[in-house]
Amino acid sequence: MTLIIETNSERGREVVPSRNGSAAISATNHGSGSGSGSNLLLAILAPKNLLKSTYHLRFLHLTRTRTRTRRRHSNPRKTDRMTPEYKAQKEAAVSFLGGGGIWEINHVALVAPAAAFLWAMLQSRQNFFNPYTLPAALTDFLIQCCAILFATTVYSAGPHILNGLLILPAVAAFLQPTPHLPKPAKPPANKADEDPEKEEVKDPLPVKPFITAYRGAMMIITCSSILAVDFPVFPRRFAKTESFGTSLMDLGVGSFVFAAGIVAARQQLKEHISATPSILTRLREAMRHSLPLLVLGLLRLASVKGLDYAEHVSEYGVHWNFFFTLALLSPALAILQPLLQCLPYNIFAFILAIGYELILFCVPDMKRYIILSERVPGDWLSQNREGVFSFIGYLAIFIAGMGIGQNILTRDPPPAGNPLAPKDHMDQDAEWLASVLGAAEKEDEEPKPAAAPPVEMPQLKPEWPESTLPRLFIWTVLWFVFALWAMWRYGPRLFVSRRMANLAYVCWVCSFNTAQLLLFCLVEKLLFPNLYNAKTKEGERQRIQEATSRVMKAYNRNGLAVFLIANLLTGLVNMTMPTIFMGDVSAMAVLVSYMAVLTTIALALDHYNISIKL
Repeated sequence: MTLIIETNSERGREVVPSRNGSAAISATNHGSGSGSGSNLLLAILAPKNLLKSTYHLRFLHLTRTRTRTRRRHSNPRKTDRMTPEYKAQKEAAVSFLGGGGIWEINHVALVAPAAAFLWAMLQSRQNFFNPYTLPAALTDFLIQCCAILFATTVYSAGPHILNGLLILPAVAAFLQPTPHLPKPAKPPANKADEDPEKEEVKDPLPVKPFITAYRGAMMIITCSSILAVDFPVFPRRFAKTESFGTSLMDLGVGSFVFAAGIVAARQQLKEHISATPSILTRLREAMRHSLPLLVLGLLRLASVKGLDYAEHVSEYGVHWNFFFTLALLSPALAILQPLLQCLPYNIFAFILAIGYELILFCVPDMKRYIILSERVPGDWLSQNREGVFSFIGYLAIFIAGMGIGQNILTRDPPPAGNPLAPKDHMDQDAEWLASVLGAAEKEDEEPKPAAAPPVEMPQLKPEWPESTLPRLFIWTVLWFVFALWAMWRYGPRLFVSRRMANLAYVCWVCSFNTAQLLLFCLVEKLLFPNLYNAKTKEGERQRIQEATSRVMKAYNRNGLAVFLIANLLTGLVNMTMPTIFMGDVSAMAVLVSYMAVLTTIALALDHYNISIKL
């Protein structure tokens, strides 16, 4: 065991796996700028198996002793500027964290599909949300928003209990006889539905309720967590990790990018249907769509620096923020579009992540530079190295999301009545028998030779499934295998790092999100099986509307605008309340009120048919 003591003004406590199988644990005072005084860097080189046994980075409590009082009456002034002491305490509350276990994160995240299952069961069996009255809206808010909020706060120690509280009422609603109610997703057919000759050509890219539910749940857990993390009721193991480890908020950042890729896939599919634009045209459109995000990033940078707001510098860097990452995704995709035409998007994303991991591994001291190097004043790259290098990993996640979107956004083939589908074997046998007996001949026609008996041709190669559910299942299994290979015994055994967005992080985010989509799709298939079988566009639109939560639709419709409002409300709460000293009851009151205000704004925008495109 080797002890190394250095001085630095910008480093924080981290575990850094080195290439020789050891791990460096460093502890310093995490500062953001001035560098006054010397900070202590304590690096302990330990065997790799010791790091594996302490994978969740529990060493944090040994490296810093932080006294916490329930409420200090010498609290910071409630002005537009934080006191230096309070700002340092807020930064310390979200710094040097090691995260938690993957299985615990999965248990917490299962609350979203469980809530969707309860909502779908109430709607399909009881028609509970028609009409959408105030009690129905309140129930919708409790199921979709409060369940996710409670899972990350008061039920964080036992998410399986909350899952049971959601699933048991759904099972009870399923077992309850409802003979007086119509069957799920089968509204009364109008005249257009009854006339087979008036069947319309429907949208090849329908709005699918399970995708709306998935994106809405992702937005809700993101918006709730960005404020909840500032309260003690939110477990520190769910907050963003410092350098290595897995946490709920780390997963939320990647999931936001993955969901953005699914949305971008719709535009790509429309381009395939119509004429494909040139690279310059695509790049120009990408820059136009990215300009609002770039402006938001600059506004956030100016507001954080101007208000002296508490910030976690090691998350993206001194000047970089998440809006800059989002703004650069579309232009980068437009540049890579010629390469994406040669490979499936998911495979290209995996290859890109592997290439980035090889750079991290082969370039000498690359990981050490990203995590431990000093932020040199005037050197823009060293000050924002986390945001610059992690962008490659986020780009891989974005492309993977586009690949999944191309597989789930298209319309499934109809189960019956498809004119392009092969004929049934019984019909072929009947036609052959009729031709042999002469029943199909007319008197004024010459007799035709009897048709040969039908011969079933063997299928030489398997075809890619056309339905959404089997496609999702295949990609879920593939990404799960990729994640196991990257993180476990028979692969490179990488540690997940959101700070670098390495290969393990990319595979973990993609496998989780494809599994979540699979669960939401399964709920839709089970409870709304006839969703896309209407003969008219209006009939299908009505069925989709009845199978979609109004709250989820509202969050999904103006997702980025709602996310921006959530950031503004988060800043307002943090500037006016001593959040890190608030008790559980008062914290939950603030969080529930915050989610209620945010949901009301989203529902109002949806009710008045307002779409804010950013």
